[in-house]
Amino acid sequence: MDTRPTLNDPTADATTQAVAAGLAAELQKAGETTDADRYDNSFAADVLWGTPFGALVIGHSQLNAIHRRMMRPGKLVAPASRFEVVVATSPAPGVIVTQIRRQALDPDAFSEVALYVLVERDGNWWLAAAQNTPIDESKSFLTRRNPDTAS
Repeated sequence: MDTRPTLNDPTADATTQAVAAGLAAELQKAGETTDADRYDNSFAADVLWGTPFGALVIGHSQLNAIHRRMMRPGKLVAPASRFEVVVATSPAPGVIVTQIRRQALDPDAFSEVALYVLVERDGNWWLAAAQNTPIDESKSFLTRRNPDTAS
């Protein structure tokens, strides 16, 4: 019989939730002000960023250059949205895994969710990796009646 470990450390929950909420607030403010530098503020120098379309961007410099192009003043990258923590867990000391949803305020606009891995270094939390995915409830196995069909 296999015994699977529970990785989350409940004694770290207050810190885990605060760090995840802080990241969501940072992303929220950056989105509202279209500020790429603020958006990428907590990203480590060697961050790994998975795009919604399957590309991998490695490093803050490369990612920040992309985000600066996307977040030019007057350019709408994403619709007005609310960033919210879906879940946050601490599987090891100094590590937080969180999923944060960008929920568009307009129900007809696109929303997305990202899985973030944060690592603590010298009292600061840094984004080590993220994977960003558009939300499409119609394609989710969790919402479809028959997961073996596409409809």
